[in-house]
Amino acid sequence: MAKKKFYVVWQGVKPGIYTSWDDCKAQVSGFESALYKSFPTREEAEKAFSANPWKSLRSQPGRKPKPGAASGYDEKIISESLAVDAACSGNPGLMEYRGVFVADGAEIFHAGPLEEGTNNIGEFLAIVHALALLRKRESVIPVYSDSVNAIKWVANKKCNTKLVETAVNSPIFDLIDRAEVWLRSNSYSNPVLKWETKLWGEIPADFGRK
Repeated sequence: MAKKKFYVVWQGVKPGIYTSWDDCKAQVSGFESALYKSFPTREEAEKAFSANPWKSLRSQPGRKPKPGAASGYDEKIISESLAVDAACSGNPGLMEYRGVFVADGAEIFHAGPLEEGTNNIGEFLAIVHALALLRKRESVIPVYSDSVNAIKWVANKKCNTKLVETAVNSPIFDLIDRAEVWLRSNSYSNPVLKWETKLWGEIPADFGRK
C-alpha cells in the first residue's frame, strides 16, 4: 500500500495543504508559476507551507551538483522562472535589456535602447526590474542571470559601475538610482540564480547578437 503524502501548494488556484495528488493537481494544473511539492508527513508540510517555498524547492543539503551546475540547486533548469539579459553595442554604447518567461520564451519586459550604457549596468537593471515586477505580482519564482557581476551588485544593493554620468546617459543613471532605492526599500523572496551557459546554452533572454 502506497504511503500517504501531503501536498503543499504555495502558488496555485487555492494555496494550502492537500492529502491527494488529484486535489493538488486541480490547484496547479494550467496555473502559471505554480509552486508545489509533496512531503511524507503533515508536520513537514505545515512547516514548509509557512516558510519560503524555495527552502523546500532547492536541492537537498549535501547533494553535490554536477560540474557547471548552479551552486546549491539542481542541475535541471527551473522552467517556472524569469530569465534576464542585456545587450550593448559598444562600451559604452546603445544598451537595452529584457526579461522572458523561461517556460515558453515569452517576453515579459523590454527597456531601451538607451545611449552610453554598459552591458553590466543593463544586466543589473534587468534583475531589479524583474524582482520589482514579480513582487508586484506576488510571485516568488526565481530570476536567472548569466552575469556574476550583476548578481553581486544586486546582492549588495549597489550598481558598482565605473561609468561616468554625462548629459547623454543621465536617463540610465536615473534608472540606476531608482533601482538602488528599490533594493534598499524592499525585500524579496525570489532566488537570483546564475544561468549556467556552459551547461545549458545561451540564456533564453539573450538578444542573439554574439
